[in-house]
Amino acid sequence: MLLFAPGFSTADKISDISGRGVGLDVVKSKIESLGGVASVTSKAGQGSKWSIQLPLTLSIITAMLVKLGSEKFAIPLSSIVETGIVKRSAIRDLHGAKVIEYRKSIIPVLSLAAVLDSPDYSEENELETEMLVIRKGEKLAAVLVDELIGQSEIVLKTLGKYLTNLDVISGATILGDGQVALIVDPNALIK
Repeated sequence: MLLFAPGFSTADKISDISGRGVGLDVVKSKIESLGGVASVTSKAGQGSKWSIQLPLTLSIITAMLVKLGSEKFAIPLSSIVETGIVKRSAIRDLHGAKVIEYRKSIIPVLSLAAVLDSPDYSEENELETEMLVIRKGEKLAAVLVDELIGQSEIVLKTLGKYLTNLDVISGATILGDGQVALIVDPNALIK
């Protein structure tokens, strides 16, 4: 932690300008002002491990942007196994639940519009739709969406204290065109 001390210098010779640059003390104070923690752990002969932890509000994730009617949603790419198009005739009813055959196994099918109660999207008249296969541990599920927009790196923002009853939504992001997209938590979709 000596490295983070104000005025610390690694110069061989001390002069009038030693320790006058932007040092690690400025880095540490900036990280702490954002609500994060910076630390260094060292082992003699093995090296040092630098650790910077920032709050979730400053996380940048790669996500798949999807569309339901006029609304856009983001699904973290780390949970997506595959994307594709599925015919409505391939979706079967099994004991009241919708399922589909995927790579020689049967997986449940979820309509994102039904889960999120999307007001301006109806999937009744379509012969085929786009789907995302998501994973939670060993479990897989197919999530039906209106349209796949594409991958994007997004900044994750929390919803604050007021919207705590939304289990499926983990946060929000502002897209490049200024539109707000809610971030879907894939873990909440698979029971």
